[in-house]
Amino acid sequence: MPKYALGHHLRGEGKRLALMSELLDPMRRRYIESLDVVKPGAQTLEVGCGNGSISAWLAERVSPNGKAVAFDLDMSLIEVRAPNLELRQGDILAGPVERGAFDLVTARAVLHHVNNVEAAIRNLVASVRPGGALLLIEPDFLPVSVAEPPEVRAFWDGWLAWSRERGIDYYVGRTLAPRLAALGLTQISGTAETAIYNGGSPWAEYWIQTITELRDDLIDSRKLDNPLVDKFLDHCADPNWWTRTIAFTAVHSRAPAV
Repeated sequence: MPKYALGHHLRGEGKRLALMSELLDPMRRRYIESLDVVKPGAQTLEVGCGNGSISAWLAERVSPNGKAVAFDLDMSLIEVRAPNLELRQGDILAGPVERGAFDLVTARAVLHHVNNVEAAIRNLVASVRPGGALLLIEPDFLPVSVAEPPEVRAFWDGWLAWSRERGIDYYVGRTLAPRLAALGLTQISGTAETAIYNGGSPWAEYWIQTITELRDDLIDSRKLDNPLVDKFLDHCADPNWWTRTIAFTAVHSRAPAV
């Protein structure tokens, strides 16, 4: 796996992850609930658990005799604890977390950072028990192709050029369904959801925090310059500016029953 651009060591990363949870957890919980597999006694796995907010929620849902496993390369920002919440540190590219063991396996915003998406998905699928569910949520940056005004579009062009150089695939979301079909999963379905937001909103604040953390690397890459970054941040602070950025693509499926 390439070096993670937004490592937990970065100043402000805990705050950024908390905001990400606030913005995206409701969508994820809604999808998980619709799968009807997370019940008392169930076994769940979240890969790339971040600050553990979803894993903690899953632990509550499967209590008292179920188990929720939170799995990540770096567990340093997890503060939540529960009797049936198990923290495991590791790399999903190394192999299945626990073969055929989980009623639900889920990952959000993980696959666009890995350098071998096929291997990561195979290992996620292998961790699902027969008849169990898999939920993957990944970005598709299609909305930025029509971003306005021109300097905002220029910023995203530079951002995407930087991301490609760093091994990040911001279009991986659209590839999830065919990848899962090729691995024999069934009942594949999903949607892409795009937040419409303005400057000064929580989504704008998310981008301010993210770009502030990455600014030095963005400038050093020469894909962006300081004036363009400043213009974009100015828009993020302007309540009269409205935009869209990511189509979060949520795809769910079932492992074939034996």
